[in-house]
Amino acid sequence: QLQLVESGGGLVQPGGSLRLSCAASGFTLDYYAIGWFRQAPGKEREGVSCISKSDRSTYYLDSVKGRFTISGDNAKNTVYLQMNSLKPEDTAVYYCALSHRGYGCYDYQYDYWGQGTQVTVSS
Repeated sequence: QLQLVESGGGLVQPGGSLRLSCAASGFTLDYYAIGWFRQAPGKEREGVSCISKSDRSTYYLDSVKGRFTISGDNAKNTVYLQMNSLKPEDTAVYYCALSHRGYGCYDYQYDYWGQGTQVTVSS
């Protein structure tokens, strides 16, 4: 069964950290581009960070550069998004996704999606 399951979201104060996990079942991560996306209320879904399929290069949304880090653990078939120095504007539902395409961080390029995990940054 093909499945992506996110976890690790929650409520955190500004300046705090969270690590999101995405457990992949039925997939071999090396064969896919990997992405983390988010959608805030009233806004379109946006690509936060992605790993290309070919050379595993990484992309980060400008607003998260230097604060977020994407990584993967092939042995655990899990993808992570480490989020530090969180800001209220990071509040959103975060999704992980996999793509057959080689690279890119637009949601239309991704074929498989998790159910999402809520991240709320508030004091």
